[in-house]
Amino acid sequence: MRSIIKSLIVVALLAPMVMSAQPGPPGGGGPPCGQPFGPACPIDGGISLLIAAGIALGGKKAYDLGRRKA
Repeated sequence: MRSIIKSLIVVALLAPMVMSAQPGPPGGGGPPCGQPFGPACPIDGGISLLIAAGIALGGKKAYDLGRRKA
């Protein structure tokens, strides 16, 4: 067990040194979703999935709680 923990620590310390990001576009490029006051980035898809997952989890917990009391 200790050898696994030690190897995970070594990997966690060495991984940032080995991995490197890809270089950006030539000239630096601009913001990812338009100019500073241009079109905004769409965030609806991810948020609606998180809300749906939260509703599903809450419903399951309420169902389990009601089933345990009965």
